[in-house]
Amino acid sequence: MSKVPKVNKTNLASSSASSKASPGAVDDTVFDLPAIEEEAVLTGAAADAANLVGNLTNLPRILRVAVLIDHGDTTIHDRLVADIVTLCPDLPSTAAFAVAGDSATARALAGELDKRAVADDQPEFRQLGDCLRLLTLPMQHDLSASEDYKRVTLSLFDALNPLPDDIDPQLGADAETFCVGWAVLPVLRHYIPRYRQPRSAAAAHASFLGNMTATRRIDAAEASIWASMDAHSDDREVGAKDTVEILAAARADVLQPPAMTLHQCVVARLSDRETKGNRLKELMPQFKDVINTPLPLIETPSLQSVRQSLLLEFPYAREVIDTVLGDLVGQVTIVFQPTLIVSPPGAGKSLFWRRLSEILRIYCWRTDASRSDGAVFAGTDRRWNSFEPCHPFLAIARAGHANPLVLLDELEKAGTRTDFGRLWDCLLGFLEAETSARYRDPAIQSNLDLSNISYGATANSVAGLPGPLLDRFRILSFPQPSPDHLDALMPGILADVARKRGLDPLWFPLRAKA
Repeated sequence: MSKVPKVNKTNLASSSASSKASPGAVDDTVFDLPAIEEEAVLTGAAADAANLVGNLTNLPRILRVAVLIDHGDTTIHDRLVADIVTLCPDLPSTAAFAVAGDSATARALAGELDKRAVADDQPEFRQLGDCLRLLTLPMQHDLSASEDYKRVTLSLFDALNPLPDDIDPQLGADAETFCVGWAVLPVLRHYIPRYRQPRSAAAAHASFLGNMTATRRIDAAEASIWASMDAHSDDREVGAKDTVEILAAARADVLQPPAMTLHQCVVARLSDRETKGNRLKELMPQFKDVINTPLPLIETPSLQSVRQSLLLEFPYAREVIDTVLGDLVGQVTIVFQPTLIVSPPGAGKSLFWRRLSEILRIYCWRTDASRSDGAVFAGTDRRWNSFEPCHPFLAIARAGHANPLVLLDELEKAGTRTDFGRLWDCLLGFLEAETSARYRDPAIQSNLDLSNISYGATANSVAGLPGPLLDRFRILSFPQPSPDHLDALMPGILADVARKRGLDPLWFPLRAKA
């Protein structure tokens, strides 16, 4: 069987032989990587070609993989290998995944695809990474705590919502059933006898749970159809055409989900009685534009231009930039995973968050953690004269859009304020998507949807930070600039000096090198 080697399409065996023939010579192109089976690539390509005229081509890639898993297809691994070799041929981990195909190699390859998605501004690469995670993510004791699981769940439902109305009904039903089953995996895993097996793939159980949880809705749809047909038969004989119309109307009434708007969000919903309450009337004048009002969600711009702008100012922080921007690949609107940047003082981590928000055109609400406590940040109860909503809601009101950035500066110093509760403790509810989507504000005394807010934090060290808080943050190390970066940093430094003095940056030209 012929092999397609991974590195520069040069046969590893011949490269190794040539290196042995020249003792002392160093060949940087030789790596100890497995070769990609040409048969795997051809099998995947042939399987995709066979379905080019089928209904699967109408589905987004991740839903296509989900339906293939549901149907027990055995070529999914080869299909993904073929796609990756075609679209992104030079990734080092592709060969390892082609041979092993386990969760560890899939996660490594998905990480490389994420970075390439940011660098090349190609959402298709991120979708491939999510497909790898969907195929290989194993069942875990606490699957809901897995960032890979959360990410795949969002990708599945983002792909499911905009499916066209004319899609094949059975295909749409299979995709929807899989997505529902995947979403309930963490809470219904006890229904799965084999979930404790360490090598059991999570996706293998999604359709089983989806079919189990959707039965009542199907029964309700059938009951509605028969009731409509009985009502019509009392007046006149129902013809074939009338039956079709009844079935279509019943399906529209029972099965179709409500329309969703991707670019707006109602953060606070209050009834007329609540807004006219004695105490809440004091807040209404300053929040009338936020309560019961659809607020815009700032859309994701071209990530390639954002990345280039950030690299000009922070050339030493390439890994941090690519990781943070990786959250936005394929996202319609801007929202980041909660991220804590750690470095010694003076590295520019606070400036990074501020410049990121400016380039993305989202509002940045800065909280000095050393001077804030839990009672203030989480909101003050309406029973007090100085009651005030929580800071994330204030950030939305100040921003005028529903997805600002909340910056928690010097987070490690928040533990010094304990008189009104620690900031660390109140943050836990804001950092979880489940609780932030329905946060019960003590001042407004109603649930707020704060799930579109991004949380960035800085710290000089993670020593002393509580474990539950660290579990909710992605922790990134922010490097310090070296003298080699001075030429790249100088324009930004001079521009800041000009702004502080109220002068045009053109008055501070860079001197040419001698």
